[in-house]
Amino acid sequence: MSGHSKWAQIKRQKASADARRGQTFTKLGREITVAARQGGPDPEANFRLRLAIQRAREANMPMENIERAIKRGTGSTDAAALEEIVYEGYGPGGAAILVEAMTDNRNRTAAEVRNIFTRAGGNLGESGCVAWLFDHRGVLSVDARGKDVDEIALMAIDAGAEDVTTEDSTVEIYTDPTRLEAVRRALEAQHVAVTSAETEMVAKTTVQLSEEETLKVLKLMDRLEELDDVQKVYTNVEFSDQVLENYAA
Repeated sequence: MSGHSKWAQIKRQKASADARRGQTFTKLGREITVAARQGGPDPEANFRLRLAIQRAREANMPMENIERAIKRGTGSTDAAALEEIVYEGYGPGGAAILVEAMTDNRNRTAAEVRNIFTRAGGNLGESGCVAWLFDHRGVLSVDARGKDVDEIALMAIDAGAEDVTTEDSTVEIYTDPTRLEAVRRALEAQHVAVTSAETEMVAKTTVQLSEEETLKVLKLMDRLEELDDVQKVYTNVEFSDQVLENYAA
C-alpha cells in the first residue's frame, strides 16, 4: 500500500479544487441520493448515508444541498433514474483499473469511459476481469502530528482495525467496511484527528510499472474522475513518492 497516503492527499487537494467549480458537490449529491433511496433518510440507521453526509460536510457542501439530495432519494423520480455501474479495464502497462459510476444514461457513460481508456492506450474489459484483484475495505487517514503513531495504531487495532500503515505523520488504517464507523468513533473519542474515512476498493497486491507507464496511469485516472458520472477510480499500481511528487508538480 506504499504511496496510498500521498495519493490520497493529492486526491483530497484535487477534490477541494473540484468543489470550487461544483463537480465534487454533484458527485457527493448523487451518492447521498442513492444512499437515501436504498437505505432510507435516517443517517443513524443508514451507514452508507451517514458516511456520504460526513464526506459532504468535509467538502464544505451546504446543508441545504445535503437535505435536497436526501429528499430526491426518498421522494422523487430523479433518484430512480440514477444507476450504479462498475466498469473494469486495463490501463498502460496492463494496470488494473476499476471505475465506480452513477449515471442516468448508461450508454453515454459507457461511451465516455471507453473513449478515455482507448485514448490512454488501455481498454475497457468485461465485468469481473479485474474486480477479483480488489477487496472492499474501510480506509481511515489520521494526522498523527504531535502524537505517538504506535499508540494510534494500537488504539485502531483495539477498536477493530485489520491493518495499519504509517508514512511520515500520516497513519492509514484499514478495516472491514462494517467496522469503519466504530473505529472512527473510537479514535475521535481519544482526540485523534481523522482526516478522512470512507469505503474503498483496495488492491490485494500491487504492481510496479516504469515511471512513464505510472504517469500515464495517473493521467488516465484523472481523466476518468473528471467525468461527472464517475464517482471513484481505483488501480493496483504502486505509486512511489517520487512519481507522485513529479505528477503533482
